Amino acid sequence: MIAALWAFDGWNNMPMVAGEVRDPGRNIPLALFIGMLVVLLAYAAANLAYFYALPFAEIVAANSTQHRDALPVAAVAARSFLGTYGPPLVSVAFIISTLGLLNGSLLTNARVPYAMARDGLFFSSFARLHESTDVPVTSIVVLAIWASLLAISGTFDQLTDCVVFAGWIFYALTTSAVFALRRKMPDHPRPYKTFGYPLLPLAFIAVAIGLLFNTLLTARLESLFGLVLIASGLPLYLRWKRLPEVASPLPPS
Repeated sequence: MIAALWAFDGWNNMPMVAGEVRDPGRNIPLALFIGMLVVLLAYAAANLAYFYALPFAEIVAANSTQHRDALPVAAVAARSFLGTYGPPLVSVAFIISTLGLLNGSLLTNARVPYAMARDGLFFSSFARLHESTDVPVTSIVVLAIWASLLAISGTFDQLTDCVVFAGWIFYALTTSAVFALRRKMPDHPRPYKTFGYPLLPLAFIAVAIGLLFNTLLTARLESLFGLVLIASGLPLYLRWKRLPEVASPLPPS
């Protein structure tokens, strides 16, 4: 389940650039819906192709946590009609796809420390924009270094399990905030209405909690590492909470 959720993760990156999107109340939900639909259709088509091209036994024996040394199912499928050229071609496609993913992740995730710094909640250097490109260069460089360190610290499966586990903690907390904010600020303007409120958010929170407990039982090392990473941010949180006078939001650029 964790591996499948990693494949669908990334939808949460779009709201990180909301400040640079026209009419975000309309366009971001629309982009999220269309993007998720495209991904669902693409994955469904790919899996149908795998089952059409390969016997079920070969799909089961493809690369997974149980068969770490086996070829990925996409490479096995490509080999079935391209011969020995199949796996190398699929590897090239994987690399190109990964580069696109890295570009999108750095572009969007770098906006989080940038926005925090602009609001006076993080180191001010992260709020500086490059003179010619207007990108938060400090944030991008630091994230790139941190990502490189993570890449050499564990296997791909370990890192994705850690990321998905940590991410779903915040997905559940963010969804829970919908109820808290409606209670605390009932008259606050809301350009986007939560679809299916309150049943759908409650169902999402219940599924998220179940997933987190299951991951704690089945992937303890990765789960604990994710919790440690989250806890490592507490000293920074306490620093800015206790010293609000140093937090001075920067003027808009």
